Amino acid sequence: MTEEHERLAVLSDIHGVLPALEAVLAEPEVAAADRIVLTGDIAAGPQPAEVLDALRAQGDRVLWLAGNADRELVEYRRGERTEIPDPIGPFAARALRAEQVDFLAALPPTLTLRVRGLGTVLFCHATPRDDEELVLVDSRPDRWAEVLTGLDPSIGTVVCGHTHMPYVRLAHGRLVVNPGSVGMPYGRPGAHWCLLGPGTDLRVTPYDIPAARGRLLRECAYPDIAAWSDYFLHARATDTEVLAAWGPKDGRDA
Repeated sequence: MTEEHERLAVLSDIHGVLPALEAVLAEPEVAAADRIVLTGDIAAGPQPAEVLDALRAQGDRVLWLAGNADRELVEYRRGERTEIPDPIGPFAARALRAEQVDFLAALPPTLTLRVRGLGTVLFCHATPRDDEELVLVDSRPDRWAEVLTGLDPSIGTVVCGHTHMPYVRLAHGRLVVNPGSVGMPYGRPGAHWCLLGPGTDLRVTPYDIPAARGRLLRECAYPDIAAWSDYFLHARATDTEVLAAWGPKDGRDA
């Protein structure tokens, strides 16, 4: 019989921000969770090697998925691409140790687990079929039907990341959960994550952002780290702005 988990902590889109990750890992409910599930985009940011080391130190409590940004780091380091859309990406790729590149390359795109109260849950980065296509909280029903096509009928919950904005909604009878972003939140600052089982509990962990920025300025060699950390740690991009910019990319205007 497949193991049923009582409580999972879901962390997405850490993006190499170690102070934000450390704040979440220090949460008592994260420490008490059966497992920590990572839904991708783990390392692409200012402290990629350090974030991977901190998570791997948790041992087999952590269940890993790759995101598009993780894939891009691997491809860049292996010479399969010459640029990365995110400006900090090449820096992050070069900062990884060779064995960390291999570790990221081996991560699966999806994971299915049983969770008490939620039944069979599928975890992915962007959508179950693609690691970078967009679905948003206000995506139309036809779009959700498209990206959920082919899922086993037993899957009643889908957990995804990628858009850095937390939400819970129903789509064609399935619960869709996005925990938001630990390291690069849009809409409001803090490290966003989620507890699953027996329900869905969106969480945000506040942390000392000025201290975190000071640490990044001291420890990260990325040339534009001052502007990067100000913009992303303070969540300068509002949810309204992001939804307006990304809405057309979910096919609603097609």
